[in-house]
Amino acid sequence: MTKKVYIINGPNLNLLGTRQPEIYGNATLKDIEKTCISISKTLNIDLEIFQSNHEGELIEIIQGARDKFKGIIINPGAFSHTSVAILDALNVYEGLVLEVHISNIHKREEFRHKSFVSLRADGVICGFGVSGYEIALRHMAMKLD
Repeated sequence: MTKKVYIINGPNLNLLGTRQPEIYGNATLKDIEKTCISISKTLNIDLEIFQSNHEGELIEIIQGARDKFKGIIINPGAFSHTSVAILDALNVYEGLVLEVHISNIHKREEFRHKSFVSLRADGVICGFGVSGYEIALRHMAMKLD
């Protein structure tokens, strides 16, 4: 049985590769997507990927995933630290939720240390760079088997 998984990326992740490479590295979002698609095929995961800079769009995507996807991998970007609305949408979602951050949010500014999304996430991966997405995909596949 194919496992349907959604990767949802929040604000400013469309700027990866040019935005603060000393923190986020040089990989672009397209690079990450290509890698994730390749890995998902080996894991028998049917993968969809979405990115938006708009909180409402992210909420609608999460709400729409409820009956269609077994798992969500989410990098909510700065909305991690500000969006109770995204937390509320994830709280209604019944599948597995993994939160990914490219940087180690606990070594950054104090306001980044708290993530509302972490209150719902079944696991949090941070500080592993873009390979955090691969870690999340592999863990997701294992948990959904």
